[in-house]
Amino acid sequence: MTAPAKWDAVIIGGGPAGHRAAITGANAGRKVVLIEQERAVGGACVALGTIPSKTLRETALTLSSFRRKTGDVFQIEEREDLQVQALMQRLDRVVTAHEGFMGRQLERAGVTVLHGRARFTSPKELEVRNVRGETSRIVGDVMMIATGSRPRSPKEVPVDHEHILDSDSILSMSYLPRSLVVLGAGVIASEYASIFAALGVKVTMIDKGSRPVGFVEAELTEHFVKGFEKLGGTFLGGRVTKSVAWNGLDAVHVVLDDGTEISTDKVLCALGRVANVEGLGLDAAGIAPNERGLIVVDERCRTKVADIYAIGDVIGPPSLAASSMEQGRRAMCDALGIDPGRATELIPTGVYSIPEMGSVGLTEARARELHGDAMVGRASFSEIARGHIGAIEDGFLKLVADPKGERILGAHVVGEGAAELVGLGQVAIQSGWRVDQLVESIFNFPTLAEAYRVAALDIAEQRQAKTRA
Repeated sequence: MTAPAKWDAVIIGGGPAGHRAAITGANAGRKVVLIEQERAVGGACVALGTIPSKTLRETALTLSSFRRKTGDVFQIEEREDLQVQALMQRLDRVVTAHEGFMGRQLERAGVTVLHGRARFTSPKELEVRNVRGETSRIVGDVMMIATGSRPRSPKEVPVDHEHILDSDSILSMSYLPRSLVVLGAGVIASEYASIFAALGVKVTMIDKGSRPVGFVEAELTEHFVKGFEKLGGTFLGGRVTKSVAWNGLDAVHVVLDDGTEISTDKVLCALGRVANVEGLGLDAAGIAPNERGLIVVDERCRTKVADIYAIGDVIGPPSLAASSMEQGRRAMCDALGIDPGRATELIPTGVYSIPEMGSVGLTEARARELHGDAMVGRASFSEIARGHIGAIEDGFLKLVADPKGERILGAHVVGEGAAELVGLGQVAIQSGWRVDQLVESIFNFPTLAEAYRVAALDIAEQRQAKTRA
């Protein structure tokens, strides 16, 4: 029997977490192999999720905002038989370009990429089976599991990928439906619901929660719901789906716990995701997933088995590409005895819905809980010249400060460019900036970044009024 190939570090999965871990290890001079079962690296983030949905969003946003930005000079109407793929003509180019970029990064760093399915045969050894059915053995000093996740399909929602779809198959539709029910109100659900509403589809979003994307600043999601309704969408909160069934002819019937019945062309099930751990042979590695199907790790992403780490979606929330990449970097640094730098919980969140939402730092509610009170400043895009120029007045920036109105604790934005704009807030919070530093800062004119100065001025004025009182 051929002796197994030996590596310093073995990563299973080529998504954001695995990709960053592999490059970190290779840049440290280690011999690294990355095993990916798909034809290209990037994972579901590139092939099925983040990149495709954002590509469609750009098209939907352009169509929905064109009339507004041109002052109603031009009229645009979508054809009733409009094909989804016609809206996604750039998709293959975008996905291929990003996959190519990620692959070249690995190649430049000296990472070896093997395509196949990996399975543990012991804590230190894997069996890899390629598409031709050939197997090889790999031994690694360090093992990292970064196999990602897939859409969850509850038993009451029989996903058939034709009439009842999940987030992996939603873009496989041939034509835009006249109506769509979206089950769930998390990030994926909110993004797709608003995108299809912007394309003229009658969308109903249903969730057991009282508001979408519950972990985001409440004012932002309230504003999102108003924008969604303005696009013609309907949000039904506090409802539970009892059954979903295709009638075999022309509609899907959805029944809710309060007796409400909805007939729709298509249903999108976006009720969470489950970790991809099946077939990995975790028992041979001495690892057992928890009751939620996730791999349990400590704060350094170490499993209970020495030298085996788990990163990304397989360990659960926040399940963001940005956080997964940082987990991959820090885990590899830990495994190799490299100082990863100070850990931070300050991870920005971007929800690419219409309107867009971005958050970083403490919400107002959390700040009041931790500090007893908070001072809040707001800047409406209608107060910013760039907001008028870009016809994006319907948005705002919210700054959360400590009770004295001195230290910045959080920044939250809703409106076009929100996910980009929170980056400034992230830097300000990480750098320990005071509110007055934003007041005194000079921003390019006209830009949406000026909203930071306006919001900071709002806090400063409240502070002065409090002092006078």
